[in-house]
This record gives sequence, C-alpha cells and structure tokens, in this order.
Amino acid sequence: MSEFDAIFVGAGHNSLACAAHLALKGWKIGIFECSATIGGAVQTREFTLPGFRHDFGAMNLSLFAGSAFHRTYANELKAQGLKFAPVADCFASAFPDGRWFGVSNDLEKTATRMAAFSAADAATWRRLVAAFPAEAEHLFRLLGSPMSARALAGSAWNLWRKKGMSGALDTGRLLLSSPRAWLEETFESPHVRATLATWGMHLDFAPDIAGGAVFLYLESMANQSFGMVLGKGGADTIIRALAGMVTSAGGKIVTGAEVAEITVSNGKATGVRLASGETHTATKAVIAGVAPKALTGKLLPGGSGNAGFDTAMKKFRYAPGTMMIHLALDELPDWRAGAELRRFAYVHLSPSLDAMSRTYQQAMAGMLPDEPVLVVGQPTAIDPSRAPQGKHVLWVQVRMLPPEITGDAGGQIAPAHWDQVKDAYAERVFDIIETYAPGLRSKILGRSVFSPIDLERENPNLVGGDQVCGSHHLAQNFLFRPARGYAGWNTPVGNLHLTGAATWPGAGTGAASGFMLAQQLGGR
Repeated sequence: MSEFDAIFVGAGHNSLACAAHLALKGWKIGIFECSATIGGAVQTREFTLPGFRHDFGAMNLSLFAGSAFHRTYANELKAQGLKFAPVADCFASAFPDGRWFGVSNDLEKTATRMAAFSAADAATWRRLVAAFPAEAEHLFRLLGSPMSARALAGSAWNLWRKKGMSGALDTGRLLLSSPRAWLEETFESPHVRATLATWGMHLDFAPDIAGGAVFLYLESMANQSFGMVLGKGGADTIIRALAGMVTSAGGKIVTGAEVAEITVSNGKATGVRLASGETHTATKAVIAGVAPKALTGKLLPGGSGNAGFDTAMKKFRYAPGTMMIHLALDELPDWRAGAELRRFAYVHLSPSLDAMSRTYQQAMAGMLPDEPVLVVGQPTAIDPSRAPQGKHVLWVQVRMLPPEITGDAGGQIAPAHWDQVKDAYAERVFDIIETYAPGLRSKILGRSVFSPIDLERENPNLVGGDQVCGSHHLAQNFLFRPARGYAGWNTPVGNLHLTGAATWPGAGTGAASGFMLAQQLGGR
C-alpha cells in the first residue's frame, strides 16, 4: 500500500495536466491507468504497418497549443519534448459537383475561394474575421472559466461593459443558435454553409440542434486567424510531455492497473482498490477521469450517497458513435476536385446541411447511415515524419453511427453486432471516398478499422464509440455538465472529483477541465 496526496483514476490528458500542476505544487501524485498505454483518446500508434504512426482519436491539437495550461507551462512542456507541426491549409470540403472550398490561414486565399461561390459571402467572411478578436475575448473567457456564480457574473459584466446590452444579446443568441440558423442568416452559398457545418458534426451538433453554432464559428474563425496545430510525430507528443512533467516532479504513473473501487469512509474518498487487490490511500483527493457510466456503475458500488447525483450519472446522455479507419498509403488521395486538396489537414465529405441532418437522425434511430459524414485527415501532408519516406497515413473519422444497429438506411447490410458488419460498412466508406478520390483502394498498403464498439473496448470512456464522452447539447452543457450542481468537477463524496470530457468545458484537447480543477485544488 502506498500513500499519496492525490490519486488519479485514468491517465487521459486532462488527468495528466491536473496531475502535473499539482505535482509541481509539491503534491505526491499517483496515477493508475487500466490500459497498457496512457493518453485516453489522445494516442499515436502503429495500427497498420511498422513506421506508420496513426492518431487513435484526437488529431487536432490547436486547443492545447492555445490553452491556459500551455501558456503557463510552455517551457516545461518543451523541455519534455513537446513539438507542434503548424498547419496553414486547415480544412476543406469536396462536393459531388466537383467543386471544393477550403479555409487557410491566409485571408486572401480563403476570401478568393469563397468569392467564387459568393462575393457577398466573401465580404461577410472578411467582416467576421475583423470582428473575431473582440468576440473571441468573451467566448474564450466563458469557455475557459469555471461554471461558478462568480466567474459567470464576471463574464457577463465584462460582456455588457464592452458590448452593451444589444451586443451582449447578440453573443447570447449565438450561444443558443443552431448551426443551420446561424449559417443561413450569415451566408448565402450552400457550399460555404456545408463546409462550416461539418465542425458541428465533430461533436454532436447536427445542423438543427440548438447551441451548436458557436462551435463551428469558433473553429472556422480560429483556423482562419491562427491556423491549426498538429503534434509533430503524432498527437501523443502532448501525452509524453505531460507524463514527463509528472514523473520528473516525483509523480508515479502505473499502467495496466485497473481501479476496481474508490474507497470511501465517513462520506469522503480515501483512496482506491485495484483489481489486483492492492490498495492505495489519498490524503487530499481522488480524481476520476472517467465517463459517468463508470463512476456510479462500478467505482462507487454503494453509490455516492446522493440519489439525485447517482440518477444523473446513470442517465447521462452519450453522443452517437464513430468508426475510425486508419490507412497506410502509398501516396495521398488523388482528389477529383483538385490537387490542392492534398495540402489540407482535413477534407470533409458531406454535401449539404440536409445530408448531415439525415445522417444524424438515422444514427439516432439505430440505422447505419447511407451517407455518413466523413472527416478525412491527412496528417502526413503536414508532418511527413509519421510515415516512411514518400508514404502517407490517412485518418478517417466516420460520423455519426449507432452503437447498436437496428437496420441499414442503405438497404444493403443486415442488422447485426458491429463485429459482424464493420468491414462491410468500411467498404461503404471506401466507396464514398472513391467518388471524390478515384483509385484510393489501389493506394492502400495496410488498414485498421475500429467500430464504435472497438473504440469502447480500447477506451471505456468512449461509451458506444462516443468520442466526445457525452452529448454537448444545451441540456448537458455549461451549468449542466455533467449534471446540475456538479459543473465544478465536484461530487457528493468529499475529496472525490471528476475531470475529462464529460465535465465542463467538454471535449477537446485543451486540458481545460484538468487545469481548472488543479488550480481549484492546489491554488493558482
């Protein structure tokens, strides 16, 4: 048995960031991870062939590069080997009519491309980009602050003082708007609307879901203004750097160590019991980087002592699932719309807002979508070090999918468990990509397909293949993430805290929940 100041259940990037801050404050840290690899959904591994490094889940590290944690600890992270690969050509969409539109960090390039679809939209884009710094101040302040009365009052006061009542209401309306509402009010080109709307589908914001507009607004404006950032050599560069910070400060990270139970005495968390039977004590805090499903369903076998909280954890809503396809390629896809698409980090394949809405509804009904949203990542276009010389990797995120299959909207695949249908569905994905990039199959040297259930097997926090660890709809966001009264990473059990994507401020690589919790526990 060992004694720590804080014990972490799970070693995702939020837990590691929290642990690093506390370790540097002098806390004795113990981290116990059930998997053989730390990092949660932020991992890079050779899934296909030797020398081809694939990001398991997260690929875009822009949120981490711009995070408060990175601003605070940039020198320490760099000393531990953190390296970024900047992206100039950020995201694009290819369309069935052979056209494409993309956003680069060069305003003239983006505006010129947009003007080919709509001169009015290009002028609107320039106005939005010019206004973005002032708007971003308020949005990033809200998204980077605790959900406390004091922080919210400060954000509201700052917003009202700088923008006045009408301006504050405009910001509030953006926060409440659906992607479709904002896009149709702002842009006239269906191609431009569809290109931006796909960012909502990276979370679980189909075009008609209230509250989704702000995410695609922020992503598109940030990409235009700052570009994008990938991890040099793989997204796991942040994991290796964070782990190095923890261990160099005396912290202990143990992999292959499944936590069977969080021990509780007199209403306070006191430590953990591992599946092996080992017990470890925590004098100040136990921090669980887990999905709500695991907390009251496993780690607290007797419940938290608060029936309302336990019910909320059991009823926590997860987003639709994802399939991940990793390809080792002889060369990048030959995009029919133009060779320039080969330079982009992301190429989205989803032709319209209506198609995205239909896909979302099919998945929610348990159907295999006939035309899923495809996010095609081309990391080796930016960072050739991820593959042998002259070769490439392709990262394909297939959105949205049901965790349990009741039927096929395409009418071709009989409903069955994902283990039986994943290869057939992957072929549907390849068929779709081939319509935009003929000859893709002939370039494949190796492939690895992860169904939604495979993703959960790899990482239990990805419930049903939900890569964002819980719906971000308004009823489960802000003050309600993960539940009303518990948006401050707290639980009814004393000294027991939650962190990770299921907590405020949600999914992404920014490590905000871990860092804000660490500041709350250990002082700023």
